[in-house]
Amino acid sequence: MLISVRPVPASRRVLAVLAVLAASLAAGLLSAVPAAARPAADPRPTAVVALGDSTASGEGAEDYEPGTRGENGNWCHRSPAAYVHRTGLADESVNLACSGADTAHVRFGAATRYTEGSQAERLVEVATRYRVTAVTLQIGANDDAALTATAIACIRTFVDPTVGPCRNTVGPRLPDRMAALTPKVEATVADVRTAMRRAGYADDGYAFVLASYASPVTEKMGRLHGVEGCPYSRADAEWGRTIMFPELSATLGGVADRTGIRFLDLSRATEGYEACSRPTRDAEWQRRITVDPRALVYGRLDAIGLHLFQESFHPSAAGHAQIGGCLGEFVRGGEQRGLCLVGADGRLHATTATPAPATA
Repeated sequence: MLISVRPVPASRRVLAVLAVLAASLAAGLLSAVPAAARPAADPRPTAVVALGDSTASGEGAEDYEPGTRGENGNWCHRSPAAYVHRTGLADESVNLACSGADTAHVRFGAATRYTEGSQAERLVEVATRYRVTAVTLQIGANDDAALTATAIACIRTFVDPTVGPCRNTVGPRLPDRMAALTPKVEATVADVRTAMRRAGYADDGYAFVLASYASPVTEKMGRLHGVEGCPYSRADAEWGRTIMFPELSATLGGVADRTGIRFLDLSRATEGYEACSRPTRDAEWQRRITVDPRALVYGRLDAIGLHLFQESFHPSAAGHAQIGGCLGEFVRGGEQRGLCLVGADGRLHATTATPAPATA
C-alpha cells in the first residue's frame, strides 16, 4: 500500500525537535516528584443534577420512583424518564426536583415540600459524593408565575363562559407577576451557587443552566378538543402560547443574564406536539388533562384526584426524552444562551439562532 507523505519544512522540523525536548524535560521533572505529591485524578463518578419543580421532576412522564408516589405523604413524582436522565452528560444523573416546588423549596431554609427539605442543602451532599459537571434549575412556575392557577382559570372560563376569558383576567397582571418573580429566582440561583461552593466547586467548574417552560397547549387543536382533554378556548390557548410562556421565558432569561449563568429557552420546545395538537395522545409530547374539568373547577376532586391532576399539561415521557436530548446538545455546545426547537428531522435540537416570534 502506498502512503503519500508531504516533506516537512526545515522550520517545522526544528519546532518538532524542541517540542520533543520540552516533553522529555517535563516527564523528567514529574518523575522527580514523589507520587504522593502528584495531583490525582478525581475518582468520583460524574453527575448531572436537576433541581426545581414538577417539570424537572418528571411529572407526567409516569412510572414514578418508589417513595415519591404518595408513600408517607411524598408526592414529588420523580420519574426515571425525566429529562435529566436523558441528557447523556455524565456517568450518573440525580433528580432533586419535586412536583409543586417553588423557589423557597429549592433555597436553603426550613421550607419543605411533600416532606422533603431544601434542594440546595441536598445538592451539597450530592456534589460531594459525585463530581458534578452540570446543574439544571427549572423554577418559578409555582411562584408568582402561578401556571397551575392560570391553567385552572382558563379551564374555568371554558366550562363557564360567563367568568370571562383568562387572557383578559390574568393577562393584565403578567408584568407585575414577572416583576415579583424575578428576585426570587435570582436568590435561588445564588443559593445553588453557594451549595456548589460549599462542596468545593468554583463557579466556572461546572455548567449551570436555568431553563424556562414549554407551552403545553396551542390554539391549533382538533375540532373536539374540549372533550378530548384540552378544555381551553382557542383564543386563551393562543394567548398562553404566544404571550404568557414567552414572557415567563424572557423573565428567566433576564435572571440568567444578570447572574452570569447559562439559559435554555424551552418556551417553544413542544411546538407542534402540544396537547391535542395531534390525532392521538401517543403522538404528543405534552399530556392532556387527566381529570374531569368540571370536577376540577367546582372543587369536587378528592385528594387522589388532585394528585392525578398534577400530571395534566406536563411533558410526557416522549417529551422528556426530546428535552433531555436538547439539553445535552446545549451543554456540550458551550453557548451561554440557547433555544430548543423542533428540527427538520422531527426531533428537538439546541440552536442559538433567533427564530421568528411564536405566532398564530
